[in-house]
Amino acid sequence: MRAGVFVPQGWRLDLAGIDREKHWETMLGVAQAAESSGYESVWVYDHFHTVPIPTQEVTHEAWTLTGALAVTTQTVRLGQMCTCNSYRHPAYLAKVAATVDVLSQGRLEMAIGAGWYEQEYVAYGYPFPRPAVRIGQLGEAVEIMKRMWTEEEVHFSGKHYQLNGAICQPKPLQQPHVPIWVAGGGEQLTLRVAAEQASYTNFGNTLDEFTEKSARLAEHCRDVGRDFDQIVRSSNFNVICEETESAVADRKNWMREHFGEFLSRERLERTMLNFSEFSGTPEQLIEKLRPWREAGLEYGIFYFSEAAYDHSGFERFVTEVVPNL
Repeated sequence: MRAGVFVPQGWRLDLAGIDREKHWETMLGVAQAAESSGYESVWVYDHFHTVPIPTQEVTHEAWTLTGALAVTTQTVRLGQMCTCNSYRHPAYLAKVAATVDVLSQGRLEMAIGAGWYEQEYVAYGYPFPRPAVRIGQLGEAVEIMKRMWTEEEVHFSGKHYQLNGAICQPKPLQQPHVPIWVAGGGEQLTLRVAAEQASYTNFGNTLDEFTEKSARLAEHCRDVGRDFDQIVRSSNFNVICEETESAVADRKNWMREHFGEFLSRERLERTMLNFSEFSGTPEQLIEKLRPWREAGLEYGIFYFSEAAYDHSGFERFVTEVVPNL
């Protein structure tokens, strides 16, 4: 199994308590530790306000952070899980991504989705159309980005976007273009876009859901004449990885104290529930993740709530769990 790890950027209240002037060194420290410990990639979220509720805690902007990581890391690949298509015009986003790919010497992953966090849309003044419209925009956006990266001048007349001679220079270093990830598990529309356009997908909150959506993706691939095995399937996991069960319990107590400052009891319990399935010792986590690997998961992107404060969990995971998958 290939493995990536999320860099704490504040969105999930994972920089709380750290002085603002130390945020960058903290985020960079996680990225560089991930690079040296063996992760293939590091990832950030594309959001503006914290979850599970908006707060005054920071959320550092995804593409600014990706650009900074591009020039301060050496080998680890860089992604956003995932870029919200609605927040930037796709022609502009193609230009940004091409620049980041050059800055990173060809290490960018372009993950994109239709968007979902309605509170952010409303707060920032973006229209929030129905899902079918947002997914239609997503399909056109991916086509635009591919063309911007491979053609000298792009003319495009779509239902949602129009271009009249757009130029993207520099072109990305990666050929034929930056790898496209289409994130989301909508079975009728999003997975259809993935079958048509993506090299990678990202979906599945449970193993059953991952299996069901994989089957639906396979159907779409047959419909559009695409080789299903050409598309790498990935999913995201919230992980607690400690040496002993006692240490796992200690980590959960730390999380309750950390998040309890910001969340109601109900919200806190829901947050803790998100970490319930993939918490354990390395041996336990191997057994929990093995069925996913057997179901066709090729790439996991892992989140550790304590990464800004303690590197031991995500370093233990990549050295003791990932090689056994």
